[in-house]
Amino acid sequence: MKDALAAEARFDPKAALELYLQADAARPNDPVILQKIARQYSDLTFDLTDPVAQRSYCEQARAYAQRACRLAPKNAENLLSLAICYAKIGFYADTRTKIKNSRFVKDYAEQALALDPNDDFAHHVLGQWHYEVASVGAAKRFLVKLIYGGLPPASTAEGVRHLRRAVELAPTMPSHHAELGLALLADGQREAGERELKKSLELPRKMKYDDEAWRRAREALAKLR
Repeated sequence: MKDALAAEARFDPKAALELYLQADAARPNDPVILQKIARQYSDLTFDLTDPVAQRSYCEQARAYAQRACRLAPKNAENLLSLAICYAKIGFYADTRTKIKNSRFVKDYAEQALALDPNDDFAHHVLGQWHYEVASVGAAKRFLVKLIYGGLPPASTAEGVRHLRRAVELAPTMPSHHAELGLALLADGQREAGERELKKSLELPRKMKYDDEAWRRAREALAKLR
């Protein structure tokens, strides 16, 4: 576990995963280890380029996150891990699966936040969910409602609120600033959004996901020029 945590800290999910799997074999059905395995599978998708392989890793991450939740259903980190897994699977899924997973993302993130109101990443996930769902165009939203029964209510303002809270709780996390910037842009607050995007690029890396957050921030800033 000590070596696995060290590998995770140096952003090496492949090495961390191998070690956590050994820990799982030595101590089966430990929800902490299962959640850690789920995170490594999720983080490894950032090192892949094949969508089929990426979805396979996301599915494995979800399976471990579900096991962790069954063993410790009142653990906020386990619930949030499951929300993130459903969100990531949506990147590589068909429309029906994306709509179905969208509801799971919101539900599990809200459950996590109810258990720990100061979980910065629970606010992050809910904030991103709100502004992205609220940004779906009217025509597409109509088709989604017609075919799949619609999406839960969402607003860019609520997205901004949650992401501002994430920044307040963890101001040095680049990904929080990047997503807040994107939420502000979606809410029509261009100058404030641009400031947050630039802020995210000034902060040091804190986690594996920051590379993806920086990519999204750079793309958004390029469109503003």
